[in-house]
Amino acid sequence: MSYYVALLLVFGGLGFTIFSLVMFFKIKEEKRLEKILALPFNEAYRKYLQTTPHYNQLTQEDKAKIERSITLFSNTKEFIGVGIDVTAEMKVVIAFYACLLLLHKTTTNCYDNLKTIIIYPNTVALDNLQASNGIYTKEKFLIDGQSANDTVIIVWHDAKKEAYHLRHDNVIVHEFAHEIDFMDGEIDGVPPIENSKYDEWSRVLFGDYKKLSDVVLKNREWGKYKLLGSYAATNEAEFFAVVTERFFESPQSLKKHFPELYKELKDFYNIDTENLVL
Repeated sequence: MSYYVALLLVFGGLGFTIFSLVMFFKIKEEKRLEKILALPFNEAYRKYLQTTPHYNQLTQEDKAKIERSITLFSNTKEFIGVGIDVTAEMKVVIAFYACLLLLHKTTTNCYDNLKTIIIYPNTVALDNLQASNGIYTKEKFLIDGQSANDTVIIVWHDAKKEAYHLRHDNVIVHEFAHEIDFMDGEIDGVPPIENSKYDEWSRVLFGDYKKLSDVVLKNREWGKYKLLGSYAATNEAEFFAVVTERFFESPQSLKKHFPELYKELKDFYNIDTENLVL
């Protein structure tokens, strides 16, 4: 046997072994997901959902779909409590709002790349390291939530209040809007959209973002931009997350004051939230 033939056999065998292992774990994962989806939805969990202002307005078909998504989400993500015990209510409520955003955009498995949800009881103080001209400074800043690729941080004290009452703000919706924004590899205020829709999306969202930024800079004549608030002017990514909150939490007001913005979000999420929230 020649050297090259032997080398070919070695690499061929190695390739076959790797392929077999990949297929083995893929089949194993598919079977695990099938078992999870076969689990009955806990009636106690449904009681939490029925307390939210959104669940009861869903069609029976959408209720069944989101319950499957919640089951899969809550059983495939790691929930970690920091200074608090993770409860079934936390899992179900967080999973519900996360999957509501993707209700008409996926089948059942939402946020494939997300691995961990970290839950704090109250507002978190994090260290922020900044550098300027070689000088490093560390300062603390307070957060109610945070999204970083495969991890989402949620402060339960605020999330619970916002989940059961329409308040314009919803930290769960906000942070998972960031997760959606990052699905195309960049967190820039442009979620995964068709190329043909990019120009219109940019014109509407970034147009309103620039106008809001100008209002915040001048700090006068807020008018309709008071609905969005100053935090939405932080950057394009935060603008997208905030307007997603308003789309789900106060859709009538958003549609009244920003009809084009409402339409873009309606087309992207493929859901008419004005008729969803009563």
